[in-house]
Amino acid sequence: MIHEAPSGRGGRPRVMYVLGTRPNFVKMAPVIAALRDRLPRARHIVVHTGQHYDPLMSDIFMRDLRLPAPDRMLGVGSGSHAEQTARVMERLERVLVEDRPDLLVVPGDVNSTLAAALTAAKLGVRLAHVESGLRSFDRSMPEEINRVLTDRLSQLLFLHSDEAVANLRAEGIEDERIHYVGNTMIDTLTVMEERFRSFDAARAHGVRERQYLLVTLHRPALVDGPLLAEAVTRLNEVASQLPVLFPMHPRTRARLDRLTIPVRFQCTGPVGYLEFLSLEADAAAVLTDSGGVQEETTYLGVPCFTLRDNTERPVTVRIGTNTVLGLDPAGIAAILPALAEERTAPPPPPLWDGMAASRLADVVERSMAGLSSARG
Repeated sequence: MIHEAPSGRGGRPRVMYVLGTRPNFVKMAPVIAALRDRLPRARHIVVHTGQHYDPLMSDIFMRDLRLPAPDRMLGVGSGSHAEQTARVMERLERVLVEDRPDLLVVPGDVNSTLAAALTAAKLGVRLAHVESGLRSFDRSMPEEINRVLTDRLSQLLFLHSDEAVANLRAEGIEDERIHYVGNTMIDTLTVMEERFRSFDAARAHGVRERQYLLVTLHRPALVDGPLLAEAVTRLNEVASQLPVLFPMHPRTRARLDRLTIPVRFQCTGPVGYLEFLSLEADAAAVLTDSGGVQEETTYLGVPCFTLRDNTERPVTVRIGTNTVLGLDPAGIAAILPALAEERTAPPPPPLWDGMAASRLADVVERSMAGLSSARG
């Protein structure tokens, strides 16, 4: 039986989702679908902040994921961390006042996430955080600040790995706010697996299955300074023995175009989600600085090498699919020797099973029913 809480202001309950970047779309597509199915009489409002404002970085992902068109577009665009956060807060405040949601759902750790959390807290709107409890323990990363503060402000914290439980308890978060439901991004992979397995993107890019290194690098610490030139040099060395395919984030491409060193590997523009998953699934290995890619490769059983000093996803290292190389591009030299070793892909972590959004919907349904009872 479906239990739905009527809005505290009368009428249908309202659930709002705030998305800002393309990893948000991947994590939230199954959540939005599950809650629309579970709460069919609720009004579901999708807000796109426009933090990823290039059509190649968001529109193609929304198309591939078959997400509904946003109800609200905030158009915040690029800028410093302070500028983006401020623009989202200013523009979202008006939306929250007009639409008066009973629950605001935010994913991940980007500036849009923190801005939405702060705005909701100021207006007394209940907040749910998807992918809660992840910690790199590196406060120099803007994402770490965003994670910690959003968790502090949220009433419902949805976790996808067991270490996140310990992280939140260590910060004094009450157990009744913590809900270990699993990884909603893996829900998306399981739904789309048949499609991306048959996509055969490798052949379209002129590389052979299990015989290329897929690269995705975009973080400012790596691409905004001298480390990018060294990374290109190291990738050139890899490419002399193993083809390298690098779909580039626009900001990475802009930095690369300023370099004078030759590039001896294949670069492309951003690719669609299905195409990227196809390339990922068929790669010999992936080099990344992305948190989401660490998770996708873990589910796919593809060796991942992370060009960062730390990871907020230690479960990927613990089960053996991910190797943290450090931020020094010299670590790239370790990839080929590692691939020469025989490896057996381990099973995915617990609750990375395609059912996380359903478990999350169970919690939201009970929470809204309880809220209704308390108001009544």
